[in-house]
Amino acid sequence: MTPFQTHRGLVATLDRANVDTDQIIPKQFLKAIGRTGFGQHLFHDWRVLADGKPNPDFPLNAERFTGASILVARNNFGCGSSREHAVWAIHQHGFQVVIAPWQDRGGTRVPAFADIFRNNCGKNGLLTVELTEPEVEEIFQMVGRYAGLEATADLDRQRVTLHLPEEIAFHFEIDPAVKTRLIHGLDDIGITLKHEDALRAFEARHDAQLQHHRNTEETPQRHRENR
Repeated sequence: MTPFQTHRGLVATLDRANVDTDQIIPKQFLKAIGRTGFGQHLFHDWRVLADGKPNPDFPLNAERFTGASILVARNNFGCGSSREHAVWAIHQHGFQVVIAPWQDRGGTRVPAFADIFRNNCGKNGLLTVELTEPEVEEIFQMVGRYAGLEATADLDRQRVTLHLPEEIAFHFEIDPAVKTRLIHGLDDIGITLKHEDALRAFEARHDAQLQHHRNTEETPQRHRENR
């Protein structure tokens, strides 16, 4: 997994809440057995008309968002079924960062992203950034006002900066374990291999104990065979 430290890119906005994984990558594209080729099908049912032509009303088809690598959406992004393919599709399409707002409902914090989706993002090198609703609304407003607006996501400083004539920055929180995983480019296998020496030592002890156990079981058997 490629380490993530900072990323600067064009910002694209998708003014929709509750974007589920079936819309991110529709079920008909889940037949592939590999982990590649999903990016071209991102948001297919919204992005493509029945005749196969691009939907001119879908925001991400706008020419001004061509090549965007930072996606900003509304609350509860990535809900629905727990398909990891949704993360692959977003990442393979070219997005490195997804930003969405968390909500305060009666004193309860409602996350910006569905839990499983957010966890899958961390395991696949895609940074999810939770901001407040007013902060995300400000980003929407600035993107609408300034064509070609770029932003930088700095994971180490936990900051998103909009590159305006007068820059605007937003701080975000992130799980320290996820932050470490992303900065060092560690997927699940990479995290396991960090403990390779301890694993080998355990295997060596385990093999010795297993061999001793086998020898102990075989000794009475040999005595019976020699009688």
